[in-house]
Amino acid sequence: MTKPLDQQLADLSVRAKKAEEAINSARKDTRDRVVARREEFRAAAADAADRVDKDLRSAGASMEGDWTALRGKVAADIDRLKSKVADRQVELNASRLADRASRKESEACVAIDFAVASIENAKLAVLDAVIADREAAGAQPA
Repeated sequence: MTKPLDQQLADLSVRAKKAEEAINSARKDTRDRVVARREEFRAAAADAADRVDKDLRSAGASMEGDWTALRGKVAADIDRLKSKVADRQVELNASRLADRASRKESEACVAIDFAVASIENAKLAVLDAVIADREAAGAQPA
């Protein structure tokens, strides 16, 4: 890890605030601008997922069991973000559009819930790291 844990959490907070601002801004923008912004976010999300995958791979075998499920999720997210999304075709039926909007909102809710769960897991991991550091310091010969 290149940054201290508290700085990583501060960065996460800043990103969450920027995401909130982007959503509020998107509600006011034209469709074309929102689509362009979505592509920027998709690329950033793919890069972030690649970084997580790289971090997980470098964590090594010692944490293999704990990270197997998360690694599978990250791999699925990378595949989803990099592939062309077939459901971008224009749907003519207004009912189908409303259903699609509802599904997309549900997907966003799931993604937010996953992020919240990840944050909670990160908080636990940070506390585990602090405890381990203190235990290691206490175990050193005087």
